[in-house]
Amino acid sequence: MSTTEALHGSSHALFAMHAYLPDGWRRNVLLRWNDAGALTSVLADAMPPPDAAHASGPIMPGMPNVHSHAFQRAMAGLTEYRGDARDSFWSWRDLMYRFAARITPEMLDAIACWLYIEMLKAGYTSVCEFHYLHHAPDGAPYANRAELAERVTDAAARAGIGLTMLPVLYQHSGFGARAPRADQCRFVNTPEALLDLLDALRRARPEHGGLTYGVAPHSLRAVSPEGLRALLDGFSARLPHAPIHIHIAEQTGEVDECLTATGARPVAWLFDHVDVDERWCLVHATHLDDAETAALARSAAVAGLCPTTEANLGDGVFPAQAYLDGHGRIGIGSDSHVAVDWRAELRLAEYGQRLVRRVRNVLASERRRQVGERLVDAALAGGAQATGRATGALRAGCRADWLVLDAYHPSIDGRPPGSWLSGIVFGEHGETPISDVHVGGRCVVRARRHVDEAQAYAAYRAAVAALMND
Repeated sequence: MSTTEALHGSSHALFAMHAYLPDGWRRNVLLRWNDAGALTSVLADAMPPPDAAHASGPIMPGMPNVHSHAFQRAMAGLTEYRGDARDSFWSWRDLMYRFAARITPEMLDAIACWLYIEMLKAGYTSVCEFHYLHHAPDGAPYANRAELAERVTDAAARAGIGLTMLPVLYQHSGFGARAPRADQCRFVNTPEALLDLLDALRRARPEHGGLTYGVAPHSLRAVSPEGLRALLDGFSARLPHAPIHIHIAEQTGEVDECLTATGARPVAWLFDHVDVDERWCLVHATHLDDAETAALARSAAVAGLCPTTEANLGDGVFPAQAYLDGHGRIGIGSDSHVAVDWRAELRLAEYGQRLVRRVRNVLASERRRQVGERLVDAALAGGAQATGRATGALRAGCRADWLVLDAYHPSIDGRPPGSWLSGIVFGEHGETPISDVHVGGRCVVRARRHVDEAQAYAAYRAAVAALMND
């Protein structure tokens, strides 16, 4: 029986000769899941029943993507030129704002759908969308305040990716409650208006196994202390256990401004004023001192790392070795989408450490000597936590999200299972080793092709053409 026949039949069963379970690679694994797309049982050392499909290669959990700005996918490659000898994150941001000002709801829909298909093909099976593009180009709310958020949510549903939608509060252009710039008008809300938008979105697109909601104060520079408290109080009254994400300490300039305005570094200020716990994902957190690194590791929050974007923007290198050795939790994201590949994010996370320290296998440990396995496990667990959804593992109760690896890919073929994850993370040899992708038990990528790839790309191509001609 083919995988397609089983997935569209009533059996909801898959047998894999090798599967990556929470305790490592296991043989002869039988997965069963229900109509809601949740795993009901995962049994190793099993016999294949007659109703089960057989996976064509080893399977592993799908990877959560903890940080995405969908609209930025369409500008990848357009800022790689020097307009100023002091080109930096801040000059890139000016270009991004000009780009964001031209995007229509229809363009955003097409861009997001194609991006999410790219994510699925790369092995991301869920994404946290840090959504701050709220209003019309002149800053006026759409008649439906949730228009753009609904477009992104619908694009995720069409693509078939799991989604944690994070409407973003943006109030100010900098510390000290500086007035927003004209080119930030599409982002700006009050805490009350942002919560109203979230309420409207939840009514229009209710939560289900593939969709949940959180909230995101954009950053300490863009949200006042009073605004942050009002947002958190209102949000916790609605969704007391849902995720909260924030940009923090991405740039040294941000750290310096925070010190001047508040007398404290950003992460230290946040910990002094907010109960940071497992609900939180601190995105980037690149510039931490030793005390902040230790505090974040102890907090049970997730550090949301986006190494390809952080490298592209010249942000810096996260103190990953000390943080992981302190039992800190990480997730990985593709952020601005200059790259859409979780393997590249993990590879660069390790390589950044190697370049700084001039030694190898920095993020391995005495207990976890295979650096690929340690990083994959950390990103799966931390990523699932940051999504607020049961994902990131092949075990009963989690979403039936998994990747089928190509058994004949050079990174895997003829090698022992203990080397497979390091092989696919650190090997860059031709086509992806990910053959098929399943989300909620449904096959959305087969033989490296998404089921709706041609139609979605045509719409994306038209959106980009319109943007370039605007």
